[in-house]
Amino acid sequence: MSKGKAKTGYRSPMKRNHGKNGKPVGKRVFSQEVGTVRMTRDGFVFVIIPGQDDDVYVPASKTRRALDGDTVRVAVTRDKISRAYDRAGQKTLSHRREGEVIEIIKRSGKQFVGIFHTVGAQAWVLTQGKNMPYDIRVDAEEAAAMGAKRGMKVSAIVDRWDRSDTYPSGHLADVLGFPGENETEMHAILAEYNLPYRFPKEVENAADGISEAITDEDLKGRKDFRGVLTFTIDPADAKDFDDALSFRKLPNGCFEVGVHIADVSHYVAPGSAVDKEARERGTSVYLVDRTVPMLPEKLCNKLCSLRPHEDKLTFAVVAEIDPKGNVKSRWIGRTVINSDYRFDYDQAQSIIENAGQDGAVDSDICDAIVTLNALAQIFRRKRFEAGAVNFERPEMKVEIDSDGRPVGVHQVFSKEANFLIEEFMLLANRTVAEFVATGGQMNGVAAKSAKTFVYRIHGEPNYEKLAALRDFAVHFGYRLGDELQGKAAARSLNALMKQAEGKPERMAFEDIALRCMAKACYSTDNIGHYGLAFDFYTHFTSPIRRYPDLMVHRLLGSYLAGGKSADRPYYEGECEHASDRELVAADAERSSTKYKLVEFMQDKIGAEFDGHVSGITDWGMYVEIEPTKIEGMVPLREIRSDFFEFDEERYRLVGRRTRRVIRLGDAVRIRVKSANLEQRLLDYELVENLR
Repeated sequence: MSKGKAKTGYRSPMKRNHGKNGKPVGKRVFSQEVGTVRMTRDGFVFVIIPGQDDDVYVPASKTRRALDGDTVRVAVTRDKISRAYDRAGQKTLSHRREGEVIEIIKRSGKQFVGIFHTVGAQAWVLTQGKNMPYDIRVDAEEAAAMGAKRGMKVSAIVDRWDRSDTYPSGHLADVLGFPGENETEMHAILAEYNLPYRFPKEVENAADGISEAITDEDLKGRKDFRGVLTFTIDPADAKDFDDALSFRKLPNGCFEVGVHIADVSHYVAPGSAVDKEARERGTSVYLVDRTVPMLPEKLCNKLCSLRPHEDKLTFAVVAEIDPKGNVKSRWIGRTVINSDYRFDYDQAQSIIENAGQDGAVDSDICDAIVTLNALAQIFRRKRFEAGAVNFERPEMKVEIDSDGRPVGVHQVFSKEANFLIEEFMLLANRTVAEFVATGGQMNGVAAKSAKTFVYRIHGEPNYEKLAALRDFAVHFGYRLGDELQGKAAARSLNALMKQAEGKPERMAFEDIALRCMAKACYSTDNIGHYGLAFDFYTHFTSPIRRYPDLMVHRLLGSYLAGGKSADRPYYEGECEHASDRELVAADAERSSTKYKLVEFMQDKIGAEFDGHVSGITDWGMYVEIEPTKIEGMVPLREIRSDFFEFDEERYRLVGRRTRRVIRLGDAVRIRVKSANLEQRLLDYELVENLR
């Protein structure tokens, strides 16, 4: 146990002498802020202040027993501007703010994962996470009643940490199992992010009680598309199909394309047990080996899933499109469909690639997919011409066996079939957003009295950070351009990425460019979507797996029926909640991938691989190995041939004695040194010729 100390030797938070107003005595206080604690394994914290770019650093001795996720009041005692360099070597100007916690406003209630341990009659959770440096004391009898055994992995919640106590005290939230077992580790990741991995019984019962029958009453007011060619295209392993496309040729030479989305709002009533649980989850979570759904299985995989040859209730955007990709008219409303085909992306791609050749695929569906692909390519080209940002990074796919063990790693690249679905989903999303924002006029100008709505927004990138990227690119012989604001900035970025296509520095350019970008989020304040170059955008197409889409369906249904504008402050709060849940889910998904990548490398300790330098910092260089592209770090202090220093201006390493230069993209050979599953970290060492 840590004996009241952070596990790297820091003391427990000290009792501070504060005045009546909570300010530290004898210190200048620039401001007091309220924010959320992000703690490190070393015991110090950063306090994240809403609406501010610069966090407040708090030393371990001044955290006042605050823990990760807690809401605190912090006194800022140091505030100055300094140069900073991020992991990609990007130079920025930032505030260096330091302070100390003066009040814990609210404990987070988050779960901390660790190993259950007993010493006599005492019981402890020896925490393992990267953001919890203190062990937690728990009640031994309660833990035993839950089935906890020494050595098991568990999750615990801190209930209190009194001034007189050396350790925080809490209770077990769950017993996860023995370390190393796949179920244990995946549940541990979910617990770490406070994500549920089972539905409460009352929610399951409520879902089971929803009728599967489609009555004549259900069909009232719906357009019937059951006689129109309709199909779905999804990943091969998908179980929930929440979008389908219908297609038919019109006598005037145009095409009618329907984007039909599962009408979840028909089945999930506001305020119901299912709705409350879905709202709390916010989104489905996709770990490497499983999906943690937002809705119970009966809804997401059966009742609302647009499975082939079954009547399904849907909400749709139907557009008339000419052969040149011009949208002539649009209709929004509820529909009923019966999907004729279920394709995966590879099957649809095969149809696109083999168009015109003899095959077993029905000619009508083949013609539909080929035509829709041609239209999607036009939409895509127009988007980029309008200033959309073109970042296309392959997805890292981990193959697992029936026991959840990783057996292979490869990159997955998007093809025309992926873009086909993407472009028509974008069309539906922007159409719905524009309809509400313009008062139904569809004229591209926001109405002065637009009704409250849930938009998906994305602000313009940070000018100063883009300027730093421009300076960085110069060292590689690239010119970003002088126009770094508005749509011109997107065109400059796209041009840079095209120039660097296929070269190692492309990855670094993308990393820095992504850091320049604002984060996309949900809001009732429509500022448009910079990355997509849309003035109006929302999320309408995935209500099975995203709660904001369900809110959009409800609002849209109300407005189509002549309803009044909804309460904006309420929906703004819901947007903030949904945005937060999205970030948590993304972090959990990345953690599961990292875990499996490290697990995949565990039996390769000592093995050598060719790779290339993928990142450089002042503490180490990152290397991607071939052919899996798995990244690990070579600590600079462990390179034996020389002492390497980070040249931040040119983003390179320079040997102090040999003057050897290591640049981004350089080919290197590494040996796998360690694979830390708990921290999800890979360490490599450089294979050097020391003779």
